[in-house]
Amino acid sequence: MKIKKENTLTGIIILLRSQITIKILGLIYKLYLTNKEGFGDNGNAIYSGGFQIYALLLTFSSTGIPNAISKLISEKIAVGNYKEAENVFKIAFIVFSILGAIGTLILFFGAKTIAIRYLQIPETEISLICLAPSIFFVSICAVIRGYFNGMQMFSISAKSQSLEQILKSLFTILLVELSIIIIGVNTKMMAGCANLATTCATIGSFIYSYIYYKLKERELNRNIKINKNIKINKRKTIKDIISVSLPISISSLIASFNKNIDSFTIVRFLKKHMSIENAKVQYGILSGKVDILCNLPFALNVAFITTLVPSISKSMAKNNYKEVEKKSKFFIFINLIISIPIMLIMFLFPDKILHILFPNASTGGIYLKYNSISIIFMLLAQTINAILQAIGKVKIPAISFSIGMFFKLICNIFLIPIAQIGIFGAIIGNIICNVIACFIGFVCLNNVLRKKQP
Repeated sequence: MKIKKENTLTGIIILLRSQITIKILGLIYKLYLTNKEGFGDNGNAIYSGGFQIYALLLTFSSTGIPNAISKLISEKIAVGNYKEAENVFKIAFIVFSILGAIGTLILFFGAKTIAIRYLQIPETEISLICLAPSIFFVSICAVIRGYFNGMQMFSISAKSQSLEQILKSLFTILLVELSIIIIGVNTKMMAGCANLATTCATIGSFIYSYIYYKLKERELNRNIKINKNIKINKRKTIKDIISVSLPISISSLIASFNKNIDSFTIVRFLKKHMSIENAKVQYGILSGKVDILCNLPFALNVAFITTLVPSISKSMAKNNYKEVEKKSKFFIFINLIISIPIMLIMFLFPDKILHILFPNASTGGIYLKYNSISIIFMLLAQTINAILQAIGKVKIPAISFSIGMFFKLICNIFLIPIAQIGIFGAIIGNIICNVIACFIGFVCLNNVLRKKQP
């Protein structure tokens, strides 16, 4: 069977369907955990403290590395250089295998320090240890997904991500139930098993992606014979990979790091005016319910981002700036269609939403109401900065999100300790962070497109 490339619209449909499946399954296992006896908001605090580390890596793997690799590969293919495109993939695979292994070792041996000193939730140590191996598999699986995205074969990434979420949902329920049977109701162990399920799922996703690549390797490389006389400069290829992937990956990490700011600061500062148990419950409500719901449209937007980067990069490689502007406007328009209705629903009916989804732990409606304001700016910032990355302005997203994150940190540090504000300080910081990142990205994109095409 021959492998066919998929156009932008087909890619969007495939990835959108995959992301909807992923979010539905993710919501199911989250509902299971939150409503499970002995877990609740306290369990969410322990689980989320560890999981935010993985969420950071997930952004790195779902948008950072794949976007960087797909950008480079689509640019090479646009000018018919298939040999160098394959070389980019193989070198990136080695580089990120090494980086992933280092990350795994750091998290495994540093779990206790991170849990006690930084998260100030000692119970998360087991969760972090269970998550450590996933760093390695997330990194190399991301390279394979980026390769297929750059080849405009989006269905492979979609199937890989869907499989990962299916395995994660199944393993979460299975391992948590096993821990209850063997140990009894133990919130810390239940959270650890839930995070262990994530590692099992990432391993399964990698195995699927790698086996598919090896089975189709000969067919994927059939065009390399055309470029047999082209000499490859491996040093230049490594330099290209680092120069493109580093800024894109950093901006992706920074964009999601505001949630890690919450995990490092909320419990730390809330316990100044309440008990530590109450502080953990407050953090569990925000991270385990509110953030999950507000990030639903963010995940859906990944489908558009994934197809956007190679599509615009291909147009840029051909110096077709009119097409770049046309595609940019289209993606921003779609972005608004997704974000505005979802934001309004969450803002107007927060208590009803939580009561339906979390009947055994339905508190936190007021948090969902105001945090939903950030949805529009979060999605716009994500889309605009992906366009900037695709047209080669890879440093601007990192700068814009860094500035936004700085103000988020300031809000958390100075507002959360105030008893009258408390956890709302984190919500205010989240809104400000995304507004700043969105505004800077929009101004820069507008200026770039005007210079390229007056």
